[in-house]
Amino acid sequence: MKKSGSEKKRESARSKIRRSTLQNGSGRDASDVSSKKPATGKDVFQVFAEKVRDNKQLESRWAVLQETRVEYFRGKDIVKFMRKHPELKELLGSGNDLEVEDIINILLKKNLLVRCDRVVKTIRPGKKKLSTWPAHLEIFHDQVFSENDAFFAWTFLKRRTLWMTILSFSWPLLALAICLYPVYPYTCKLVVLYSCAGVLLLILCVLLVRALVFGALWIILGKRVWIFPNILAEETTFKELVQFWPSKDEEEKPKWTSRLFYALVAVLVILLLRHHAPDEAARARYQKRVSNIIDDVLEWSPKLALSGMMETQQEPQTVVNSTKTEEATDDSRTSKTDDSEIETPSNAYEGEDIIDDTVGHQK
Repeated sequence: MKKSGSEKKRESARSKIRRSTLQNGSGRDASDVSSKKPATGKDVFQVFAEKVRDNKQLESRWAVLQETRVEYFRGKDIVKFMRKHPELKELLGSGNDLEVEDIINILLKKNLLVRCDRVVKTIRPGKKKLSTWPAHLEIFHDQVFSENDAFFAWTFLKRRTLWMTILSFSWPLLALAICLYPVYPYTCKLVVLYSCAGVLLLILCVLLVRALVFGALWIILGKRVWIFPNILAEETTFKELVQFWPSKDEEEKPKWTSRLFYALVAVLVILLLRHHAPDEAARARYQKRVSNIIDDVLEWSPKLALSGMMETQQEPQTVVNSTKTEEATDDSRTSKTDDSEIETPSNAYEGEDIIDDTVGHQK
């Protein structure tokens, strides 16, 4: 069937209306989406989570969650932190009037956080309570906010700072500098050697004094006192690393029998070390050996290595020449001995003739 002209006009008008409505709808959708996103193009809660994580005043630790190391914080700590820093809510825009519980629940729904629970839920022998910061975590079944013994781990990668970028480029340079140590000048070798030896000696002395203080106070007073408590921690800040005074001892006091036993063991170890200590001559030999090794390392240079290689190449030629000369001298010596052996019989006969003549004259 052929359509009339009026019907064609109606269909063209309808198509125009449809196009206009689609364009208007798409424009409204784009405007709504752009209004929900900040100028940087990121979600406001993502920006808020990055700012909170980068802030050093929120106390956090590292733990193992399903064979993955994660950074986590406690529920009560985030509440205290948000009370001290209410200006961070301004990053949320229209949601700046939300409570801390609502904000954390939104972060949990957006998978920026995950609520965790401690793996070890029983008190260990000798402890009075559970660990404040557990080292192993597991995912909690109810993903809602709570202040009471609740842990929350960040699920996104931490933003790389400028300092971390500089350090990542400096590690290959440090490795190259270590490999080029043999070709350093003598003065630079001395500086590097004594600097490394001094740092190593300082670390060993701190660890030794730390152990002696702990052992003496534990045996005498029954107190567990570790000076520099965070010096062996894997993840810690510099301020926590140089913390001198330890935290409060929360464990039970040890029995006097165990303290007496370890005191006797310590005395026996000291007596054995004193009895088997090296004498002055042995210490002098060891010191001389070590100094010779250090001198060899410091005095080594590419020129000496090349000269040593040349000497090793020249040694076979000298050995061949020396063997040839030795063979020649041996041949000359053997020829002389043969001549002397041949001449001795004639001399012996002449001596016998002389003896016979003298005997005949006497007769």
